[in-house]
Amino acid sequence: MDEKLKILLCEDDENLGMLLREFLQAKGYNADLCSDGEKGYKAFLKGKYDLCVLDVMMPKKDGFTLAQEIRNVNSQVPIIFLTAKNMKEDVLQGFKLGADDYLTKPFSMEELVSRITAILRRVRGKKDKEITVFKIGKYTFDTQKQTLISDNKTQKLTTKESELLALLCQHINEILERNYALKSIWIDDNYFNARSMDVYITKLRKLLKDDKQIEIINIHGKGYKLIAPESEA
Repeated sequence: MDEKLKILLCEDDENLGMLLREFLQAKGYNADLCSDGEKGYKAFLKGKYDLCVLDVMMPKKDGFTLAQEIRNVNSQVPIIFLTAKNMKEDVLQGFKLGADDYLTKPFSMEELVSRITAILRRVRGKKDKEITVFKIGKYTFDTQKQTLISDNKTQKLTTKESELLALLCQHINEILERNYALKSIWIDDNYFNARSMDVYITKLRKLLKDDKQIEIINIHGKGYKLIAPESEA
């Protein structure tokens, strides 16, 4: 029997929080509920969580601050934001912090569970199959460890950065179609996700900037292309 997956749920609305926790438990997850960001951070440091669901608007510490602190401790744990305001800035801010998904209130609990399932399946699928190391110019990219190494310097990538770079590497010197990348990683090719992918492309360019032979270019109306010397290996 699989061990139950653990979810950290941070939601200051007591009724909604308890409903969500009960629903997640009914779906076979182990869910810990915290009513503010400070409690959430303490719980995260103590427990071993497979995924975090964070409300953006919380007392003592908001969801964005909490996510940043969680990311400092663990760059890979998937994070879903719950946001009351359907504001583009909020959503983009969340993705900049390395969020994996977001839901705008009110949302259906089934929708939350389907997003959780999809993210965990993707994370687990990655662990199961590709033990892949890519050579990109002078960099070595390990998709499992989510690291980018060059000249003995190791950079740790977030899950999203790693997934996007892996897709680009699989299509090296070819066009990676925008919609294919969005559906593979973000599941939905809506406006917010498309904008967030642009943010991640910019981050990857910065991570790879030390090798002048490497470029990630925009192919207008189609997608992106990772241009790099083909590895002899």
